[in-house]
Amino acid sequence: MFSHVLVGSDDVAISKKFYDAVLGAIGVPEGKIDGKGRAFYRTPTGTFGISKPIDGNAATPANGGTIGFICDSPDKVKAFHDAGVASGGKS
Repeated sequence: MFSHVLVGSDDVAISKKFYDAVLGAIGVPEGKIDGKGRAFYRTPTGTFGISKPIDGNAATPANGGTIGFICDSPDKVKAFHDAGVASGGKS
């Protein structure tokens, strides 16, 4: 379980479209954009956010970073994966 995870993105709108699809496949409501242009997905078990880096530099992947989303069935894991690939992710 986590309280929150925030990932950096150079294009929050494109990232939101991707995460709306994959998180929606496992029952998470569509993300909401705040006044600073960040997207947030809030659930009873935690919050996931997408933001441009606050230092103004380009977003880069976390070295060794891992984010785990809770799924209560293998079917939801497959739905999450399939939605990710359909939304531009790589398997």
